[in-house]
Parts: sequence; C-alpha cells; structure tokens
Amino acid sequence: MGSRLQGKVIVVTGGTKGIGKGIALLCAQEGATIVLGGRNEQDGARVVREIEASHHAEASFVQGDIGREAACKRLMEETVNRYGRVDGLVNNAGVFPRGSMLDTSEELFDSIFAVNMKGAFFCAKHAIASMRQSGGGSIVHIGSTNGYKGPKDLAAYSCSKGAMLTLNRHIAAHYGEDRIRSNWITVGWVASEGEIELHQSKGVSPEQLQRKAASHIPSGRMQTPEDIAYGAVYLLSDESSQVTGTELHINGGIGL
Repeated sequence: MGSRLQGKVIVVTGGTKGIGKGIALLCAQEGATIVLGGRNEQDGARVVREIEASHHAEASFVQGDIGREAACKRLMEETVNRYGRVDGLVNNAGVFPRGSMLDTSEELFDSIFAVNMKGAFFCAKHAIASMRQSGGGSIVHIGSTNGYKGPKDLAAYSCSKGAMLTLNRHIAAHYGEDRIRSNWITVGWVASEGEIELHQSKGVSPEQLQRKAASHIPSGRMQTPEDIAYGAVYLLSDESSQVTGTELHINGGIGL
C-alpha cells in the first residue's frame, strides 16, 4: 500500500464500474478512505468488499441518483457524518447515449445533462461547502475528448462534457482562495468493462476492438481504467498542490 493519499477522504461518483472503480481502487491503495456514489446497491457493496479485502482500506457506498441535487447533497452529508470531511471529489458518473442533434429528443437531452452536468455541478457545490470548512480539497472531473469537438452522433453528450470543462475552470478561478483545486482529465477510448461488453454484443472480440482502436490512437492502444486512475491520484494528492484549472490529457493522443 502506498501513502500518497494517506488520511484523505475521497468521494467517487459512478465508482462501482469502469473508470470510477479503477480510480477508487487505486486511491484506496494509496491510503485514502473511499466513499462510492452510485445507483446500484449490489454493485456498491461488491466494490466496497473488494476495497476492504484487497487494500485493507475503509470504504462505504451511498446509493442515489446523481442527477438530482438532493442525492448529491446527501452523498456529501453522509460522507461528512461518517468521516468528518471531504478531501477529494471525483466527478466520474456519466451516461453515453448516442444521437445526432436532429435525433435527440428533449427527454434524451435532459437525461444526459442530468447526470453528466447537473450531477457534476451539484456534487461539486456540496463538496465545496464541506471543503471550505475543512481547509480545502481537490475536485477531479472525468471529461472526454468529445468535450472539445464531438462526433455527429454524440451531440448532447459532447455538449454536456463541454459544459463540464467550463465548470472546471469556474471552480478553479473562484474557489482557489479557499484552497480548493479543480482539474479535468481528458479521457479518450477506454477499455472499460462496459465498452468491451458493448462491442462483444456486436460480435467484436476484445482483440479485434484493440486492433481497431490502434488504428485511431497514436499510442497504439486503448486506455485502461488504471491509466486514468494514475492521473486522478496525482491530481487528488498534495503533489499537485499548485495545479488547478488544467486539462490533463490521458487519451493516447487521440484527437491530435
């Protein structure tokens, strides 16, 4: 076990699968207490057990719909009630439905923004309220290359990530005086459980998926959740105490 996050309390939304789970596990390995936010209690309990067994770290799960402010507030309140404070927040929860602008209904648009943007905004709001009282903290937003210029069939998703990028800069600019930092990680094409399962359902094996990705990514491979987690740990740690308002690209060069 490392010690880069020793004694810190880190909240990870969408922390039961994929990138969020990878971040939660590595943060626990580095000494953090972990609070997972998500919808599925069974998945949450499973990851809590994994953290406790593998890393002998303290962890808990708070169930809720991140797309509602009340759930975001309760996530932070329960964290403070259990552990006394919030040192770090990873805004990772997100949904990824496809649709061009012309194909996007109001209902689809609202469902995407509810999680990807509204959830990030209100989790940050209530985390900041706690961080101001305890002397500061670090917020990490899991973004996307699509937040800069998304493909035609990811219209609302791309807009939601672009809005998150502005949220990152807003927090960094206006809450630095409270010793609160905010940074964004630009994620590319990640070989998460969900991504692999999606392509397998279409008859594409993991090996075929990697070969396809290699033709689009300068680094020659998809990223793993652990690749993203290494960056998140750095941004959550005191090593990055003078890093705020930045965009850390962990995407193998995709989009260049």
